[in-house]
Amino acid sequence: MTTRRQTARLAGALYLAMGVASGLALSYFPARFLVAGDAAATAARIAAAPMLYRLWMVSDLATEVGYVYLAITLYALFRDVDRNQARVLIAMILVQVPMWSIFTVLKLVPRVLSNGSGYLSVIDKPQLDALAMASLVLLDRSVGALSAYWGLWLVPFGLLVYRSGFIPRLLGVVVLAAAGAYLLSAATYFFFPAYYATVFWAAAPFYGLGELGIIGWLLIKGARES
Repeated sequence: MTTRRQTARLAGALYLAMGVASGLALSYFPARFLVAGDAAATAARIAAAPMLYRLWMVSDLATEVGYVYLAITLYALFRDVDRNQARVLIAMILVQVPMWSIFTVLKLVPRVLSNGSGYLSVIDKPQLDALAMASLVLLDRSVGALSAYWGLWLVPFGLLVYRSGFIPRLLGVVVLAAAGAYLLSAATYFFFPAYYATVFWAAAPFYGLGELGIIGWLLIKGARES
């Protein structure tokens, strides 16, 4: 029989693994391939490192799987605290899975446009490169929209942590602070996009304190059994 502490530690491990995979997908790989405003250079980078580009798509798939297992594990951990709130938590996590699938599809566009198929011969290479670049720019814009859910799922998570009694309430507070920071940056993205990057990075300490704090506690301490 799996104990509460074991379930909590599993949740922490899944959360960490998902964070690493999504961090690579959203930060490391775009920096390796995207050249701002230069479609030809971006296409050249993709052509020069096909395996690394495929690994970028694999990181999306790993993130999707991580979300599913994390949702199931967190529900098992918190269902006896508040079953309805735990269901909201699952919904807010799982709704992000199809979004990550869309990211994978957008990354396939440059590969399709550069595969040398005969039906694409009617389009000049600069135009193909521009279309490929447009798909990656759309991907970048979509991440800003997704960031709203990074905050929304932390709201029920923070409330459940606060009310659980087997994880310190302070961690629930810092998770809710992280949720508020994500939601603020997402609102900035939609209404004041010119300031999005500034607000996102200014709020980074709140994300870090909230998410790394709860991940560390779940991994090291788990949850009290009684």
